[in-house]
Amino acid sequence: MSILGFSLLVWLGSFSAGLVGALTGLGGGVVIVPLLTSVFGVDIRYAVGASLVSVIATSLGSASTYIKQGFANLRLGMFLEVATTIGAIIGALLAAFVSVKFLTIILAVVLIYSAYLSQRPRPEHQEIETPDPIAEYLQLNGTYPTPNGVIPYYINALPAGFSIMLIAGVLSGLLGIGSGAFKVLAMDQAMRLPFKVSTTTSNFMIGVTAATSAGVYLSRGYIDPGLSMPVMLGVLPGAFLGARILIGAKTQTLRIIFSLVLIAMAFKMVYNSVIGGI
Repeated sequence: MSILGFSLLVWLGSFSAGLVGALTGLGGGVVIVPLLTSVFGVDIRYAVGASLVSVIATSLGSASTYIKQGFANLRLGMFLEVATTIGAIIGALLAAFVSVKFLTIILAVVLIYSAYLSQRPRPEHQEIETPDPIAEYLQLNGTYPTPNGVIPYYINALPAGFSIMLIAGVLSGLLGIGSGAFKVLAMDQAMRLPFKVSTTTSNFMIGVTAATSAGVYLSRGYIDPGLSMPVMLGVLPGAFLGARILIGAKTQTLRIIFSLVLIAMAFKMVYNSVIGGI
């Protein structure tokens, strides 16, 4: 295969990754890593390096639209990033002492169950009788636009959401995976935020996390410009398109896409761990 043909195919795959990542809040790495390793035979370390670039590009490409439209909650995102960062450090320290294969299977089961939970009917504008006092004190509650005008929302169970973010960070450090799925689930299921607020805030957060990790991969020489460039050029327009689609999309449609991606992630993780393929 010629370099031009290779770059074009990577660009097309990256465009799809950016689209899916922007719609679900999971980042483009969910698609990029298996695409590069399985289809193109790229070394996993360079695939992860390019994936981090794609996640940053997805976050930048979609977050700007979400912030401008008033969907993403920046104060909440930065607060929860503290938990994810601490958890990632803990996970990295525990990596040498934990059975990753067993943990991967448990995580896959959790992802499948989470996909089921995300499909359970729940009012988009849920009334919370007693808003979380910590969220009120830190001024983390917000508003978001709907066809019926701007609607306020209130955060529920902030300590529970913070704890899930901590666990997400630990799993990310242990398994080397992105924690976008758990970020969305923490905000959607535990904190009872509107689904579009959960996905858009997650998109903003994963960019911060990926930027930190990318520095490590860059220092080790695992970010190849020849591979990362077509990835970034494909992910950016895909993320912009996904951001525009999300604004007008039905919440239930987004939940279905989110659930399908979670199930695909779960089976991929089990396949990688038990069978040994990537």
